[in-house]
Amino acid sequence: MGSHLELPDFFQFMTTAAIKVRDLKKRFGALQALDGVSLCIEQGEFFGLLGPNGAGKTTLISTIAGLTRGDSGSVLVMGHDVVGAYRESRRSLGVVPQELVFDPFFSVRETLRIQSGYFGLRNNDAWIDEVMGHLDLTGKADANMRALSGGMKRRVLVAQALVHRPPVIVLDEPTAGVDVELRQTLWKFIAQLNRAGHTIVLTTHYLEEAESLCGRIAMLQAGRVVALDTTAELLRRHAGAFLRVKIRGPLPAELAARKPVEAGGSFRFRLKDYDEVAMVLAPLRAAVLHIDEMEVMAPDLEDVFMQVMNQGKEPMQ
Repeated sequence: MGSHLELPDFFQFMTTAAIKVRDLKKRFGALQALDGVSLCIEQGEFFGLLGPNGAGKTTLISTIAGLTRGDSGSVLVMGHDVVGAYRESRRSLGVVPQELVFDPFFSVRETLRIQSGYFGLRNNDAWIDEVMGHLDLTGKADANMRALSGGMKRRVLVAQALVHRPPVIVLDEPTAGVDVELRQTLWKFIAQLNRAGHTIVLTTHYLEEAESLCGRIAMLQAGRVVALDTTAELLRRHAGAFLRVKIRGPLPAELAARKPVEAGGSFRFRLKDYDEVAMVLAPLRAAVLHIDEMEVMAPDLEDVFMQVMNQGKEPMQ
């Protein structure tokens, strides 16, 4: 199947931010879900939005999508205010929700045609066929939605978000609970859309996905942005290393004071730099302890994420 992911007109003059959030606040009763969130996502970015459960990610996405209205602040999608110009902002956005929401009375193709109709699109079958092809849904085009597996339903949700060719695509936990095949199929297609100029915003608990896919990342905690930078800079700023050792015998008190993480009989020490490897090994040698396994590891995004969350606040740049 050939690809026809041409650059639409709105990518020719990329002077407007894809998403601009300014001092956004939202409260639900006693819960301050968003507490002054500000960020700017440029057109063509692959942007990661990370945070623990309850950090405010879903509320932020719902506000961007126009499903929730902020108490104060503003949100623009492709320059369109999500409240004052909601038709234009929603047309500019495609959201793949975390929940599997579908109408059980229609086939896959009928579902996508109805979604096209929401945006006033007629004769959209050529694009629908292409999207289904990229997501391996062609063989299920005439299948009823309720007959699909969970993974296939999630593919249809992705197709629904893309049916009107939005310049901005938000993926809310798109690979949660799905198999490896769907992940590979989805990321291949999404990466192709990103190369064609579409802006991708991803929320995920699979931090290895965010590290490999996202050029820039924002981390939320308690409704606030506590880190915002390129993925490479976040990793560099939290430079250091980890030493994992598996030993025979009790850990010397000097090393226990460093509070290593213990798992599977191994101890994992955080190091400021590689020179500290010798400082960890010296007490082991002094205690004449045999080392069964040893590994020096560079930090990954999960390490950075845990650091930032534990600090509670990350200096912005």
